[in-house]
Amino acid sequence: MGVLGDLASLRDRVLAELAATTTLEGVEALRVSALGKKGSLTAAFAALRDLPPDDKRAAGQALNTVKVALEEAMAARVQLLKDQALQTQIMAEALDMTLPVTGGGLGRRHPLSRTLDDIVALFARQGFVLHHGPDVEDDEHNFGALNFPPHHPARQMHDTFYVDQTDANGHPMLLRTHTSCVQIHALKEATLPARILAAGRTYRCDSDQTHTPMFHQVEGVVIEDGITMGHLRGCLETFLADFFERDRVDIRFRPSYFPFTEPSAEVDIRCRRNASSIVIGEGEDWLEVLGCGMIHPNVLTACGVDTKRHQGFAFGLGVERLAMLKYGISDLRMFFQNDGRWLRHFGFVG
Repeated sequence: MGVLGDLASLRDRVLAELAATTTLEGVEALRVSALGKKGSLTAAFAALRDLPPDDKRAAGQALNTVKVALEEAMAARVQLLKDQALQTQIMAEALDMTLPVTGGGLGRRHPLSRTLDDIVALFARQGFVLHHGPDVEDDEHNFGALNFPPHHPARQMHDTFYVDQTDANGHPMLLRTHTSCVQIHALKEATLPARILAAGRTYRCDSDQTHTPMFHQVEGVVIEDGITMGHLRGCLETFLADFFERDRVDIRFRPSYFPFTEPSAEVDIRCRRNASSIVIGEGEDWLEVLGCGMIHPNVLTACGVDTKRHQGFAFGLGVERLAMLKYGISDLRMFFQNDGRWLRHFGFVG
């Protein structure tokens, strides 16, 4: 039959031309020439009306089979050419991240990164060594070794994120609620005397203008013979004056409660409040900035420290809070909203 004979030749020719086509425009031109309104395969369908009734059915099935085969082959060729074009574009636009930065740097440093680096550097001047620990902690390091007995009300001070995993004692693992647990790891391995600094992310179920579910803390521990609250005060006065770039700052201790220190204190810094800002280091007002105290003997014992020979102090501060005070940022949530305009205003170049 003439139509079917021509059909086989048409199919082989179109497939051969398709295999040699290297552009999407070429595939489209081939589609139009074969399957378009005036295409060769369309003409073959039109020729069906001239066939005898007995042959028309078989010829129609053969034409449909070839049409589907050509459509599938063309779709596959289009996808292949698109994939090749994308790969070529990716390779042409590839950025070697190991190359040195030129042209004044890429982007801006986030205020939190800058603040955290500054805090660590200032305490390093006083001999503190930075330690790191896991974000996912066990109950013993996060609570038990820090003098939080089971069911103690103090545990309710920390709205804890628990994870679907248990520790060796069958207690649920959790996202650390403070960086104090890092100090437990460090003290168990430390050679005394020691000055330990822990810095990093912490997590609690809280979110408003002054709280976020993830935030950053820095905590410090000093274990030395004859250490007193006076040494603690001097350490913090030096740090706060350096951080706020003042010759000196006035601070005051207010009695407070933390399970892991005794006595415990909140630290206030002198300030002056204006309508839209807070000036640190002068005025008649006071602002709470961190907590501290002498390390509880139970905590030292849990870390294997002989309390008859050694004592120490500890302190903890929120990085976001200090950054807000130093740079005049009013809403804690802005740190984490990835607003480019905000970062261009508060970020740092270099």
